[in-house]
Amino acid sequence: MAQFVLMGFVVALGFVPSRWPEGARTATAVVGASLALAGLVFAVWAARTLGRSLTPFPRPVPAGLVERGPYRLVRHPIYLGGLLFFGGYALFTASVAALVLTGALGLLWAGKARVEERLLAEVYPEYAGYTRRVRARIIPFVY
Repeated sequence: MAQFVLMGFVVALGFVPSRWPEGARTATAVVGASLALAGLVFAVWAARTLGRSLTPFPRPVPAGLVERGPYRLVRHPIYLGGLLFFGGYALFTASVAALVLTGALGLLWAGKARVEERLLAEVYPEYAGYTRRVRARIIPFVY
């Protein structure tokens, strides 16, 4: 529930007047729109790849461990797509507050990912091998 509240606040803050310095406005709008579009596409790809396993709750749906598509790159690609989308949206709308809340959303998702991984390991014995093959939880080469 908290993730949906934070996402709502990020979107709402995009409508509050807040501007980058004049010289940076065009660049941040272009970069932001590109990141938001890439994040949306990546998250949709990940959600479609999950299929029947998709759920907003940490407890996995026992429909089989998904290791293909974007799940070969990171263990939680929907969160990566979400961060790209909301970070891009914040840059596009020139909202520093939305960018800060996107960081908070990332922290919330990092905690949720840890819980999900514990639950996935309980349901799927092969999950330990998957985590050794796919090292990044959310952000490749970082986390």
